[in-house]
Amino acid sequence: MTNTEENTAAPNKSPILIVAVAAFAAFIATFNETFMNVGFAPIMEDLHVGPDTVQWLATGYMLAAAVMVPVSAFAYRSIPTKPLFMLTTGLLLAGSIVGALSSTFTLLLVGRIIQGLGTGMLIPVGMNITLEAAPREKLGTYMGVMGSMTTLGPSSSVIIAGALLSFWHWPVLQWTFAGLSLLCFLFGALCLPNIAKLTKPKLDAASVALVGLALVGVLYGVSTVFAGSIPVAAGAVVLGLALLVLFVKRQGRLEQPLIDLSPLSVAPFRLGVLINMASLVTMFAMNIIIPIFMQSVLGLAASSASITLFPAIALCCVLSPIAGRIYDKRGARVLLPLGFVLIAVFAVALALFIGTGSIWLLALLYVPVIGGSALIIGPAQSLALSHLAPEQNPHGVTILSTGFQIAGCIGASLFTGVYSVVTAANDGETGFLAAGGLTAVFALLGLVLAIRIGHYAKAVVPRHEGATFDLSTIMKTDVFALAPTDRVEDALRTFVDKGISGAPVVSPEGKVVGFISDGDIMRFLAHQHTDFTSPWSIVAEKGNDDFDKTLQNVLGMSVAEIATRHVISVNHDDDLGTICKTMIDHHLRKAPVLQDGRMVGIINRSNISNYAISSYLK
Repeated sequence: MTNTEENTAAPNKSPILIVAVAAFAAFIATFNETFMNVGFAPIMEDLHVGPDTVQWLATGYMLAAAVMVPVSAFAYRSIPTKPLFMLTTGLLLAGSIVGALSSTFTLLLVGRIIQGLGTGMLIPVGMNITLEAAPREKLGTYMGVMGSMTTLGPSSSVIIAGALLSFWHWPVLQWTFAGLSLLCFLFGALCLPNIAKLTKPKLDAASVALVGLALVGVLYGVSTVFAGSIPVAAGAVVLGLALLVLFVKRQGRLEQPLIDLSPLSVAPFRLGVLINMASLVTMFAMNIIIPIFMQSVLGLAASSASITLFPAIALCCVLSPIAGRIYDKRGARVLLPLGFVLIAVFAVALALFIGTGSIWLLALLYVPVIGGSALIIGPAQSLALSHLAPEQNPHGVTILSTGFQIAGCIGASLFTGVYSVVTAANDGETGFLAAGGLTAVFALLGLVLAIRIGHYAKAVVPRHEGATFDLSTIMKTDVFALAPTDRVEDALRTFVDKGISGAPVVSPEGKVVGFISDGDIMRFLAHQHTDFTSPWSIVAEKGNDDFDKTLQNVLGMSVAEIATRHVISVNHDDDLGTICKTMIDHHLRKAPVLQDGRMVGIINRSNISNYAISSYLK
């Protein structure tokens, strides 16, 4: 196996490409949470239903998604990654087509529920894929990208839906989402490898029923408390909580639980879940309340009201990955409190100035609110998951994803209910002030939790007993490297002279910028000339003018043009357990060793094996 194949999260797949698939999936899944909400008014008119009925397009969707989230942990460990991904995106596509062709509300609701089933699995599956593919030392950056997508999705959907409805009728929303789902389906089919470690757990039907009914009860009660019978809503919540208690007790008795709840016993994970939910509640609330107020009170068109959200969304796309990189270097001690302070202060400011009717002022004040969420979501998830053992990750992701659905339901229902009740008793401006104040309350609660979690440092992989030592004692330090400007002919001469099959490409500053092997060069030649069928072709085709010309052109190229650019490396100060895990996870036989960003050696599996065997035999 060449290093080109080894230095990927799976054969021929870059972690960046894999995470890009997961990020796009997270975007469309969260995009669809609020995409249809803007079209409720024309749907009511076309299908002859009232507000109490049409809201089931949101409630039914969230309930279906919430029920499927707990099943996702089982599915992720039972079904190969690519087929599972295609199944979930296929549900989104099928539900969109059913919805677009609906002539009755019932059929539209069925399509929406099918979409919810796909969404419930797609978000946690995407997060698990990210955890599998992301290098541990860059987890914050990759989770920051995922966080930006979960913020961008529900925020941008309001803008896009408003723009589409300005020119077309509501079925265009379903056709648009069908196109996005198809694109995600094809992206996954082409670029996603099977990277999950399958353990084939047993599915406990009773656990599925208990947790499904529990979540339906709780979310139904929360979503209808302001729009229906209070006793019925309260009863649903109580019943849901009782079933949830039974579910938790059952998981403790099962040898293979549906969801391993042990992550909740880890304090930083537990706090991270609550912090993530507090931030998501405020984001969902503002994304719904602002367009409602601007349309119903200020009399703006849906597209005009949606433009108010655009600057904040643009900032979020930039800020979330930056927050992830800051987390990787500095941890979350400052990021999380700062995010909640921004949300609390500017949510109140937004409420106080909402009555001015100035779109530009409201857009400016909304930027720090969503910016605060961008500082929180990715780092909070990264910090929480970094404290779990690798085998706990699927269950930790399931718990986080369930929290996402609950936060979305609370943000949409509780804040809309408070706004509607206060508005009915006073006016729209007072109603928005109440919603803004409630947002500040959630932010202050999140601030308290963020200060508590700040006492926990970013977790590292536990060191294995007896594995702490100077890595330079077993790694190869006399490494043969190539410069990016070296020619391919120079590389082949180095391989022959030194008896090696590949070498890292190192910049003048000592940074690894790629890897090139004889296999890379042979494959490139095969693409350049049809007469090249094997390395022996170099000898057999000698004298073939066309072949010789092609060969000389390739030999004269710089190695940087052919080398694999993404190279998985390990750090000199890592313990041996961390290095072993990195090499196993990414199917590496060898990896460059970096110190302060510069390459100082190469570590091989044989180096580790020899060290382990000799240590045991002593």
